[in-house]
Parts: sequence; C-alpha cells; structure tokens
Amino acid sequence: MKTIHKSILFVAIAIIAILCNWSCSNNDNNTGTPFISYVRIPNPKSADSLLVAAGQGELIAIVGGNLQNVKEIWFNDQQAALSPTFITNTTILVHMPSEVPTIVTNQMKLIFSDGFTLLYDFQLTINKPVISSMDCEYIPDGGMASIHGSYFYLPISVTFTGGLTVSSDDGEENLSVNSANNIITVKVPEGAQPGQLIVVTNFGAQISDFWFRDNRNIIEGFDTEDGHDPGTNGTIITDPGDGDPPLINGPYTRVINAAMGSWQWTQVFARWSAPYCAIPDEAILHPNQYYYKFEVCTTKPFDANGIRAWVTDPTVQSADGVYYSWMPPIDTKGVWQTITIPFEDFASAAGTSFPKVLPDGTYFCAFVYCEGGTLDCDMSYDNFRIVPKTIPKPAGSDY
Repeated sequence: MKTIHKSILFVAIAIIAILCNWSCSNNDNNTGTPFISYVRIPNPKSADSLLVAAGQGELIAIVGGNLQNVKEIWFNDQQAALSPTFITNTTILVHMPSEVPTIVTNQMKLIFSDGFTLLYDFQLTINKPVISSMDCEYIPDGGMASIHGSYFYLPISVTFTGGLTVSSDDGEENLSVNSANNIITVKVPEGAQPGQLIVVTNFGAQISDFWFRDNRNIIEGFDTEDGHDPGTNGTIITDPGDGDPPLINGPYTRVINAAMGSWQWTQVFARWSAPYCAIPDEAILHPNQYYYKFEVCTTKPFDANGIRAWVTDPTVQSADGVYYSWMPPIDTKGVWQTITIPFEDFASAAGTSFPKVLPDGTYFCAFVYCEGGTLDCDMSYDNFRIVPKTIPKPAGSDY
C-alpha cells in the first residue's frame, strides 16, 4: 500500500511540474513582436535536430516567441491545419501540408490575429512516388494495369522491364492518375517483360518491390508440360472459350461446382507425389520475408465454404491442423486479381508443424476447398508462387 501511495505521489508531482512549466512557457515573454528562432523535430530527445526543410505530412515544432496568437500558417501556397492545443507563446506544433504547391516560395508564412505577418525561410520537401501493389500483376500487352501507391504527381511515367516507358504526356488513354485513390492506370506496352516497374515524377523515382508478370518461384501454374500432375479437380483451360476468363500466363484451372457442399474436398491443386513444389530455403527459414501469391478470377462470388492451403513436409502432407485457411468473401467480378498473403501466416497456422528446410528443397503443397457452407462455385486460378516481400535496390540508384 505504501508503494502505491508513493507511486501516486510521484505521478502527482510530475503532473504539477508539467503544468507549471506549461504555465511559465505561456506567460513568459508573451508580449511584443512574434519571432521564430528555429524549427526542429518534436521529439524532446532530438531537440537539437534543427530543420531547414520537412516532408509532406511531417510534424514539426516551430520555436520562437510571442507566437500564441497565430491564426494561419502557410507553406508556399498551401495552408496547414492548426490546432489551438499545440500552440503556445514559444512553440507551435504543425503538420506540413500534404498537397503539392502550385507556387513555390520555400517560405512559411505565419498570420496573426492582429494581421501581423511573419515570413521564415523553410522548404517543403515533396515526396517521391511510392509503389505498393497492383490490382493484378498479370496484364497482357495492350491491357490496362492499375498500380496503387502514393505521391503520384503529374507529369508521371511508368517504365516496364525491358525499357518500355509510358508517360502521362502520351494521353489519358495510355496513362491516367486518380489522385483521390492514389492509382495509376497504364496501358501495358507491346513487348513488356516480367520484372520490376519504375514510376518517375518530377520529385523522384521509385522501383517496385514486386514483379510485373511475376514468374519467380511458381509452385503451381497448371502447365502440365513441365512433367507433373497438378492434381486439380477443376478444368485446365489452355484455349479459352465463351465464358472462360482470358489466359494471363499460359494454362489455368477453372473450378465449377454449382453445389459445392460443406467439407466437400475439391482440389484447386495438390501435389500428392514427386515432383513436389520447389520453395527457396530462405522462405522456409524466414517466412516473414516472403509472400504467398496467386491470381484468382471469380466468375461467381466466393461467398461461402473456404480454402485450406498446405505447405508441409511431404511425409505429413494434408494432415489436419497444419494448413492456412483462406476464407470468403471475395468477388473480383469476372476479372483477374492478385491475392497476396504474408507467408508468415502459413507458418503461424502450422505452428511447430511448419516444415524445416528439406535437403531437396521441395514440399507438399495443396490448395483445397474444404470448409463449411454450400458454395455456388465458379473460380479460376493461376500462378501460385512464394516470392520475397522486398527486392534490394540497384546499386548506385536513386530509388
């Protein structure tokens, strides 16, 4: 009990000290002409880190005197949002604007309640583009690809592996930007190759951490020419007919079952015998550094039942309790979409049954409908793969 009382007393003293310090800072030197001494980052442990520039959305601390009556702060021609809670006579905490300025002055302008204006040299650093994902990583030549990210400022260009570049200068029918949703829609040029994408604006360039048409570490692509049986209960489509989704990377499997019942075993694929699926040792050793990806097209919504996905030692195969569950709802509305699952989720689901590195680097892999609920199923799949989350940037690049 004495310990509790001492702890309460200590906290009370600390609060009183903070309030006293706040009061002093609000009442000391709070008359006269406003001035700025310097700008720093808000972290008290880094109070000696002075700034002459800051990036979009970054929180900064403006330090000076007689600042308590500030009403507006502008960076270039963009107004920042102010909160009275973060304003004292000696300090203002404010986030840099996220919008790109039209007129660049490299100054901040403080406007006070009496009309006084204070200018201070300070630069808004515009962020280079960020690439996060694609709706579908497999789009044919001439198709429209959607790239998600941020800081997509015009003019902008996308370069595909092989050096083919599409620019906003080529017209909106070839490249357009939805600024509200941070999406680039780009027409894939003839001859685009598998590999990383590069997005370039006037403020920098960024290279993707994923591959367009990613053909690395494919564990199942339904290409029976490679000498194994994919073990699918679906139909392998090599020449799409009426109603079939288009090819995106050679053959795919289409699973149709109008009354797929609860716990009914229906294989998208399953490798029951050698050759099993080759998986990099690093993915088994460090699953948190990899993704499990595939493309899916739901001709009808995936709104019941569910998938069990195995990556195990072949001696264990499809044992209960060592699978990852991929569950509805998902509806791609008849177009191909890339699904991305952190590979550590497979490791977590399997627990101690997650495989160790095997000498030949091959593993039993399966992807099977076997959960509760009746599904009117019409779904197509391709390109099951296990790929790195990040890719080392090219040496000497500005990416």
